[in-house]
Amino acid sequence: MRNLTLTCGAGPARAYIEQLMPHIPNGAIRPGRVCDRTVPLEQVAEGYRLMNDREALKVVIRP
Repeated sequence: MRNLTLTCGAGPARAYIEQLMPHIPNGAIRPGRVCDRTVPLEQVAEGYRLMNDREALKVVIRP
């Protein structure tokens, strides 16, 4: 047994988004473990519903 503690909190995503987003399309970063659904731009409301209803962690919106 070890005395370990795991805590989580909101990350400062907006501080890094411009730097990291270009690496997703070229495959350098694979957000698959966090972004688990993809919806087209026309279904943005459905993407928010999925997250609200806890059916998806994060939704990627495709143009």
